[in-house]
Amino acid sequence: MHKPLYCLIFFAALELSGGFSPCTAHAELTIASPFTDYAVLQRDLLVPVWGTADAGTTVTVEFAGQEKTVIADDDDQWIVELAPMAASSEPRKLAVNGSDGSSVQCNDVVVGEVWICSGQSNMQMGYGGVPEIKALVPSMENLRSFTVVNTVAFTEQDSCKGEWVRQQPNSAVAFAFAYFLEQAADVPVGIIQASWGSSSIEGWMPRDMTKKLPHFDKRMEEFDADKKALARIQSLLDGPKPWDRNSDIFLRTRPNILYNAVMHPLVPYACRGLVWYQGEANTKSVADMLQYGETLPAWIQRYREEWGRADLHFLVVMLPGYAKGLNNEAESPSAKSWAWMRESQLNALELPHISVANTIDLGHATNIHPSDKLPVGKRLALLAAHDVLGMEVEARGPVMTRVEKQGKNLVVHFDHAEGLLTTDGKSPSAFWIADDSAKWVKANAEIKGSTVVLNSPDLNKPLYVRYAFAGKPGVNLVNAAGLPAYPFRSDTFKP
Repeated sequence: MHKPLYCLIFFAALELSGGFSPCTAHAELTIASPFTDYAVLQRDLLVPVWGTADAGTTVTVEFAGQEKTVIADDDDQWIVELAPMAASSEPRKLAVNGSDGSSVQCNDVVVGEVWICSGQSNMQMGYGGVPEIKALVPSMENLRSFTVVNTVAFTEQDSCKGEWVRQQPNSAVAFAFAYFLEQAADVPVGIIQASWGSSSIEGWMPRDMTKKLPHFDKRMEEFDADKKALARIQSLLDGPKPWDRNSDIFLRTRPNILYNAVMHPLVPYACRGLVWYQGEANTKSVADMLQYGETLPAWIQRYREEWGRADLHFLVVMLPGYAKGLNNEAESPSAKSWAWMRESQLNALELPHISVANTIDLGHATNIHPSDKLPVGKRLALLAAHDVLGMEVEARGPVMTRVEKQGKNLVVHFDHAEGLLTTDGKSPSAFWIADDSAKWVKANAEIKGSTVVLNSPDLNKPLYVRYAFAGKPGVNLVNAAGLPAYPFRSDTFKP
């Protein structure tokens, strides 16, 4: 059994009746909260279905011709696994029956691709203010969504509020991703939306990650010691809702407690993977951004442990261009900018089953919530189609493979560089080169086949390259598919 489940309604009724304590209470037959009418089940994978029932009750789960039986354990828990199923848009009934005559059922359940979309405000941001995504609504097919109601908890919760609906998710990025994935795969797509603005990655961490990450251990120690903040959290949980803006921001910027209430109840719901658009809250300093390079892979591995799936795929959205506070250094390769966060995000590629959507050509210099979300969703869908579903599509822009020194020139070799060109017909921009002095100068750049040749009259012995390594670089290098080159640096200089 993966974890205990508690029936809040049952316990509330129990308290009113003055009856047994929860330790001796009987459990009614329930199915876990992510299962409701209109649910989407993941195709081609084992599908766990779980819930509660009186200990010793025989529970039978029926769906699509399958029948699985289990006996509820001494903790009143039960779980079965449905065998892998092909995608189907046929609405069918998921029925759960107990030997005591109790029953639960979910109607109009389909099978397709399921993804959790999580992160902070740029994932939560709705599509209503993005006309090109809003225009997709009339042509939407086979999309369903489940939005987890945002709240917090001091301990890991086993249920959440939310329900599946037969419509697109409200998130601009999640909707665009689901739309183009459905177009490519031609199967139902289900999106579980679990995101909250201003949240750091630490907000989405299980507490036990303190054992692996010292900075998180310190943060949780400070959290536990702040009695005033703990009391405020409890007061907000007990008080009226919705919370005012200040209270909402206070809650969503705490560590761990978002994971407990919003993400943990979803485990181990079968899904293909998780789309992660987060990072802005972890850019307060270069040290924070460098730490993210260690934190993100550790967090991914911990989630894979939680789901029991080493192949749980993660689609990471690279932070786009942003240069607020950089004054005249928006394109500087040595400024303390989001370039360091993007490098940390790309560190996740050292793990298998990871894709990073390149957004270096997107964003807004001073608006941390840019509206150009359509290409983000498209690129995520391309990565999912190629990396997960094995489709023959180009899903990446040019990726640097090596830098070769040729006299006064540096030659940058790329993969995914078929038809290498610039969007404006000019020479490639955003390339900077340096020697051992670490003084960066703009490079003259020329495309030759699948390479870019760099030089500068200011350097006789160039050694290193930084490309698009800036807050808001002006980039124009793409491949024939129109996908932008990934930012990189070949040096090892410290920030």
